[in-house]
Order: sequence, then structure tokens, then C-alpha cells
Amino acid sequence: MQVEIYDTLSRKRRPLEPENNTVRIYHCGMTVQARPHVGHLRGYIVMDAFRRFLRHTGYEVKLVQNITDIDDKVIEKSRAEGIDWRMLAERNTRELLDVTAALNIEPPTVMSRATQHIEEIIDLVKKIIDAGHAYEASGDVYFDVRSYPKYGKLSGKNVDDLMEGVRKDVADNKRDPLDFALWKAAKEGEPFWHSPWGRGRPGWHIECSAMSTHYLGLGFDLHAGGEDLVFPHHENEIAQYESATGKPFAKAWMHVEMLNLRGEKMSKSTGHVVLAKEVLERYEANVLRLYTLRIHYRAQTEYTMDGMDEARSAWERITNFLAEVKSALTERSVATSYPEFEAALADDFNTPKAVGLIFDLVRDGNEALAEGGTENLADISSKLNLGLKLLGFEPLEKQDSSDELDKILALVADFRAELRAAKAFEWADKLRAMLAESGLEIKDTKDGTRIRFK
Repeated sequence: MQVEIYDTLSRKRRPLEPENNTVRIYHCGMTVQARPHVGHLRGYIVMDAFRRFLRHTGYEVKLVQNITDIDDKVIEKSRAEGIDWRMLAERNTRELLDVTAALNIEPPTVMSRATQHIEEIIDLVKKIIDAGHAYEASGDVYFDVRSYPKYGKLSGKNVDDLMEGVRKDVADNKRDPLDFALWKAAKEGEPFWHSPWGRGRPGWHIECSAMSTHYLGLGFDLHAGGEDLVFPHHENEIAQYESATGKPFAKAWMHVEMLNLRGEKMSKSTGHVVLAKEVLERYEANVLRLYTLRIHYRAQTEYTMDGMDEARSAWERITNFLAEVKSALTERSVATSYPEFEAALADDFNTPKAVGLIFDLVRDGNEALAEGGTENLADISSKLNLGLKLLGFEPLEKQDSSDELDKILALVADFRAELRAAKAFEWADKLRAMLAESGLEIKDTKDGTRIRFK
């Protein structure tokens, strides 16, 4: 199956064409100066589901996600909190890992931390200098933006236009306001590593250029990240690597739009966020995944409590249907293919269409249940489970999932049916009330009595 995505660089949809059947993806992860918020999770959920789908279509996937554990923001926040910068970075990284695990997000093939790749970063800075696109000044190293004619090709920005929004009071050691740091000389009390230019640390943009190509090689298949990273971060990544090597950096670019809060981008710096952990304390992981994937990844969306409550109700429709199907079916089938669903995901990862197909199945299944027929239920249920699996929803069996509990509930249902057959309606109603107190719901149908958890 041919999988197409919208490529930010070419501004059109293009097929993924990996070599040796392995899709190489670099996904820009968090800068861990603060705790993860729900805005971060949109990108992680989208990439997790996309990776699962690619594997389903037969590809191998090598996914590298970075952790920016050293930069100006990490240093500033550690000072503000009065703790060591390493402790701050590790604490927030640990919370990110806990949250993504709770969301059933699979670990990447490689989780790459900037501080573990200083040698590769220094080597790349050297190459950029040797190629004539960077200069050293008083221990700092800057990229010479005007030396690279293709600067702006990802974002569509023109260098001269950029000057209008840049401060003109250039630092003494910087030739041009547009130039950006590849290496920063360490100030008193700041963390540092030894380099040919003295003690210092890497700039933000160079970290990803070095780590992505270290693990994925030249011209890897897909670079992904948030829409807010197109400029300057991803623009600078391209300029750095292509100016040093003269070769393409990444074949295609996939950008996930923002999850806003009250009309504005969530921002760690301003505190305008909803913490990821707080969301997961209120809602189960599958609800947040459904809330995320119901909107196309290239469309901005708003985080609201009302929207999450609607997603929770929608998720309950799915789980309630599956619970009813389980009690109604005597045979099960397992789907290995769902062509309409797969076609939607192959079409620029159209998760809204795929989610719509899921609810079409739930509707059709509920209609079949209401009519008392089970002829198509096994097929509907198996397609539904495949679709949910491909999108990364956690195992869907509710609390009544164990075989032993199923047997007990079946015995209770049979006993109540016998009470009704014997016209012992008072006892049958008492049993219904007792089960309701325990969170169980009884439904009497023409095919018999069904019991499920509420």
C-alpha cells in the first residue's frame, strides 16, 4: 500500500519511498525545562499511531525521538527553582516517560538526549566552519545565514523580509542579526563541555541536526515535529546540515499543528498550559487519544473540558458496544485487514475519517443488536478491534474481560432467566438491584439476558 503524507518542504503530498522497506523517522521531542503538558502529547500520540499504521502496512520503522536536556531554558529554569540543571532535566524527562507509557505510546527505537551526543555536535560544527558557513567569535560559533542561499526554503521566508522583525543592535561578536548560535561560550556557573572554541555548550538547533543523522544517516525518510518548529528550528536544521555536506537532510517533513488553550498556543515559558498528568488523573488514556485523533494532525484544535467530556462519552459508546457484542457472540473472528480504514490512514494520515469509520461500525453493530441479529456482529467487532488497535488504543476489554468472570456472569444471567421463566419476578428484580449496586447492568433481550459493567 502506498502511504502519502503532506510534505511541508515541497508543499504537496508525496509518497513515502523508503529504502530496504525501513521508514527512518526523526521526531523532535520535548525540551525538558518544565513538566510535560497536554499540548506536547498531541505530537507523541500522532506519531505513535502513524508508526503503528506503517508497521501494519508491512514497513519496518526506525523512530528516533530526542530529548533536549541542555539549553538556555533548562539553565534558566534550574536557577529559578534552585536545583541542579541535570536534576531538573531528569525529573521532567521521567514524567514525560511516565505519561507516554500511561498513554500506551510505544517507546521510540532510540531516545536521544542532547548531552549524550556532544562529540557528534562538535564534529558537525567543525564541518560547517570548514565549509565556510560559520564563524567563531570569542568562544561562540555562529551560523552565517546569508552564506546559505537556500535559507528559508522550508518556511517560505525571505532573508530580507526577516530583517524587518529582527533587532538591529547586534552583539559585538555577531556579524548579522540573523545569524544563530551553533556553540555558546559558557558563562560563569553554567554547564560546559570542552571544544576547539573553548568551554561551552551546543545551540539548540545543532543538536537535532547531529542526532538525527547520527542514527538515521543522510536523506532519512521523514522529519516530524510541531508546526511551531518549522521556523526557526527546522529551517536552521536544514541550513546547518546541507551547508556542511551539500546533500539533502531529510526527504520529507511532517508537521503536527498546535493544540491551543483559550485561543492561544500552550507555552511552558508563560505557564499557559494544562499539565499532562492532571489530564490523565481526570480522564483515561483512551479518551485523550480519541480526542487527539478525531482531528486531522494538520488542523489546529482547542483543548476544552467540554470536548474531553464529549470524547469520554464517545469512548463509552465504543466500550459498551464491545461489551454487548462479547456477551452476544458465541463465535469470534479476527480481522487482519480493513481496506476502507487503511485507505483513510494512507491518505495523509486521515485519522478523522478513520475515527468516523469506527463509529459507523458501532452504529451498525448497535442496530444489529437492537434487531436481535448476530449475523454480521463478528465481522463488525473484528474490524472495530483492528481499527482501534492500529490507532494505538489500549486493550479494550472492560473489567469483565477474564474468562472466569465471563463464566460467572453467564451463570448469573442464566439463573435470572430461570427466575423469570418461573415467574419469580420479585426475586429477579432483587437480583437486578443487587447487581446494579455492584456496577452491573442487566438487559433483557429476545436472545436472552445480558450482563455488562456500566
